[in-house]
Amino acid sequence: MNIKWWKAAGVRAAKTFCQCAAAMIGTAAVLNEVDWRSALSAAALAAVLSLCTSVAGLPEVSDGDN
Repeated sequence: MNIKWWKAAGVRAAKTFCQCAAAMIGTAAVLNEVDWRSALSAAALAAVLSLCTSVAGLPEVSDGDN
């Protein structure tokens, strides 16, 4: 796990975080009804799970780069 791997995994986790947060926010009828604690908690968990999944391998990083 070198710098290139961490950058690729970080980008993937950040994208997953944003996708999950957008989905959670989108379930509220209006913005002030968003349960921000739940939305951010779910998004953070999704980002951690994304990093865990990245341990299995990242197509963005070739085997020679790991």
